[in-house]
Amino acid sequence: MEAYCVKCKEKQQMKDAKKVTMKNGKPATTGSCPVCGTKMFKIGA
Repeated sequence: MEAYCVKCKEKQQMKDAKKVTMKNGKPATTGSCPVCGTKMFKIGA
């Protein structure tokens, strides 16, 4: 899944992407940036 990395300041392919559910019940995906290793988060399916 592609998400925006705030450290690289560009979209990257998310590494180790896992589907999670936020506190309000909405779906999200979390993972890490393959370039710099920063945590990435994308709201939505």
